[in-house]
Amino acid sequence: MRDLVQQVEQTIPSAIRGSVISTAGMTAEVAGFPVPVGAQVSIERLSGDPLAGEVIGFRSQVTRIAPFGKMDGIRYGAAVRLTQTHRRLKVGPRLLGRVLDALGECRDGQPAPRLTSRVQPDQIAPDTVDRQPTRRPLSTGIRAIDAFLTCGLGQRLGVFAGAGVGKSLLLGMLVRQAQADVVVVALIGERGREVTDFLERELDPEVRARSVVVVATSDEPAIRRVQAAQTATAIAEHFRDTGKHVLLVMDSLSRFASAQREIGLANGEPPTTRGYPPSVFAQLPRLVERAGCTRRGTITGCYAVLVEGDNLNEPVSDCVRSLLDGHIVLSRELAARGHYPAIDVLASVSRLMPRVATPAQRESASVLRGMLAVLAEYEDLIAIGAYRPGANQRLDSAIRYRDELNQFLRQGLRVCATPRETQEWVTRLTEKYCAGCLHPDVPAEADAITESEM
Repeated sequence: MRDLVQQVEQTIPSAIRGSVISTAGMTAEVAGFPVPVGAQVSIERLSGDPLAGEVIGFRSQVTRIAPFGKMDGIRYGAAVRLTQTHRRLKVGPRLLGRVLDALGECRDGQPAPRLTSRVQPDQIAPDTVDRQPTRRPLSTGIRAIDAFLTCGLGQRLGVFAGAGVGKSLLLGMLVRQAQADVVVVALIGERGREVTDFLERELDPEVRARSVVVVATSDEPAIRRVQAAQTATAIAEHFRDTGKHVLLVMDSLSRFASAQREIGLANGEPPTTRGYPPSVFAQLPRLVERAGCTRRGTITGCYAVLVEGDNLNEPVSDCVRSLLDGHIVLSRELAARGHYPAIDVLASVSRLMPRVATPAQRESASVLRGMLAVLAEYEDLIAIGAYRPGANQRLDSAIRYRDELNQFLRQGLRVCATPRETQEWVTRLTEKYCAGCLHPDVPAEADAITESEM
């Protein structure tokens, strides 16, 4: 009853009013408007419907507002009215199969569902004592991940890649193939064409029936892009609290950080590293910490990170990598060779693999990682023909089975590998590689992975 009363108090429009005294960039400054940060407001325009917005800060007696659209028609002295002290989001099982905007409103042309539950989009992360350790593995159906980067239910994983390296294709494979009860996809700052392509290409009817897609395209205001990330996470939390295993896919966390940078700079924050204000590095952990395992259910977070100039040490990438439980690095060099998914196994890591993988899986992955490391170490010598076979048994065996390993790591977009198939292939490769290290004259066997098995 107390929660219901609180919701009503936060939702009923208020008589508090102010007036616009100036605009700066994509923000409006309002005088005589003592409302809290995060409040939802309505700004009257000279022509057309009122413009909604959100309070992002204040200084002295001036309140700063980030509108949800273009500020055309707003004039000096325009009236501003408080509509809600906090934004509330409508949630429920009928959201499955729907496409939503940043405010949680359906944008797929279908009738709005009847939703009775309300949650706050920017909730705090679960309490430490409520979190549960990750013990169960998550099958993704992607051989390179399941074999070398085994993930767990409730893990937070990052996909780090530059533009055009296949990040969206890999996320699409995860959405279709990962074993999850509910999939929540957040497309933050994407091009409108990519959103349509993703909905038509990646979400077949079966996947669509258990998915919720939240969209904020690149042309929308920064506040809407930030809200879309919060809305998607809140929806995932709702399904988690009903006992579901949820997969939250966000593309991309970098654009969320860029949107928060716009808001922070417009609010008067000082720019720090690469122009990012302090609020960016405060909001990132608040967002990703909301995923994980609780006593009720799990949220497995998969966050795409767009790496500027393929530099993994740029501020956002470096910060996010320290917050997550593992990272998958996509290589532009592999993508240029037509190797998809272009996962750089040696540069990637799953911090929870020692906990969720079996001893046999860990041993096989360690051996084959060693094989890849040997090939990388002597790559230049092999390329120019300076290496003489017989000088290094491990390298000779690695060269013998290199093509088979590459075929294993390559995978068609519509191919889903079961955990059993993946482990059988890894075990077979490990045994042959180790045998070749001890007996360099052992010929390559005829049971290599064929093109049809890819």
